[in-house]
Amino acid sequence: MKKKVFFDLASRVNHLSPYLFAAIDKMKQKSLEKGVDLIDLSIGDPDMPTPSHIVNAMKKAVENSANHRYPSYEGMLSYREAVAKWYKKRFNVKLDPHTEVLSLIGSKEGIGHIPLAFVNPGQTVLVPSPGYPVYSVGTLFAGGKSYSMPLRKENNFLPDLNKIPKNVLHNAKLIFLNYPNNPTSATAPREFFTEAIRIALKYKIIICHDASYTEIYYDKKPLSFMQIPEAKDVGIEFHSLSKTYNMTGWRIGFAVGNKNVLAGLGKIKTNLDSGVFQAIQEAAVTALGTDDSILSHIRGKYLERRDILYNGLKKLGMNLIKPKATFYAWVMVPSRFDSMKFVTYMLDKAGVLATPGNGFGEAGEGYVRFAFTAPKESLYEAVDRLKRIL
Repeated sequence: MKKKVFFDLASRVNHLSPYLFAAIDKMKQKSLEKGVDLIDLSIGDPDMPTPSHIVNAMKKAVENSANHRYPSYEGMLSYREAVAKWYKKRFNVKLDPHTEVLSLIGSKEGIGHIPLAFVNPGQTVLVPSPGYPVYSVGTLFAGGKSYSMPLRKENNFLPDLNKIPKNVLHNAKLIFLNYPNNPTSATAPREFFTEAIRIALKYKIIICHDASYTEIYYDKKPLSFMQIPEAKDVGIEFHSLSKTYNMTGWRIGFAVGNKNVLAGLGKIKTNLDSGVFQAIQEAAVTALGTDDSILSHIRGKYLERRDILYNGLKKLGMNLIKPKATFYAWVMVPSRFDSMKFVTYMLDKAGVLATPGNGFGEAGEGYVRFAFTAPKESLYEAVDRLKRIL
């Protein structure tokens, strides 16, 4: 008889909560197996294809055998130059492509790795709640402690930085910020970033700004953190081509800003990955040079979808703020539900799947997030189904 061998997971893995979107995917699969006609508004994965000129650039680059070898760790200079040129054009921010731009295998990878470069066991990382789960996961893997900064409606979903205790600030190494915000869709004014920089300078905290959604907006163009004076002195900004150009599966992004912080992140990356496939980087150069008319067309589709979902949910008596950016609606659940119960209720009774707010952190309880990454016909149908059960 064979002996059973048991392998214990490392404590850092045992302390992990189930990854939010993996858990949502399981719910989705169970419903599909039951034959549910599912409308999935849970995950922020653009349903529109990558623009054809980017795909064609990729086809050409793949055929170049020079791209089949190992890429450079920090990213091709032509790619980093394209990033710098894009920042200058979009934000009027000057970047040195040699030292102030670093390629990433999607922004998630860089966000997850940055604590490994700067956080010692027991040190604190300030993370928004609700917020992208990877902020806390990367902190856990580095042995750090997450300190939650609640994002409340009454403060326009901005953390109140002046309420963070001084002893916490003295022990903090990083602060994660994210505007336009996932999941709340909030945007941040210049004054907020200025105050964040003041505090970071005083307490020697590195600001890590996740700017993945700056190009999905409906009114005023969102700011880059790098536009604020002294931003480069205290931090870096993460960006991704995923949402802007419908390239989520391509896995390419970048970080920009303080050259010493980028060098630290680069040291982690050179030991853990071998860079981004050069053909993808060449296609990304084409993407960053995309005419704004194409991006305006994409934003126009999201605007139409936003209005369908927002107007429909408001008519049903649901409490939400009209999103100014991102492709998410952050919606308060009816008083008789908590977040997960409401998600389960909608799925079971209407075949509509959203994301429970508490999956983004304790302060997300009482909300659900709808993504309008589905055709407008599906959004009309989702509203109609919810009308029947609410």
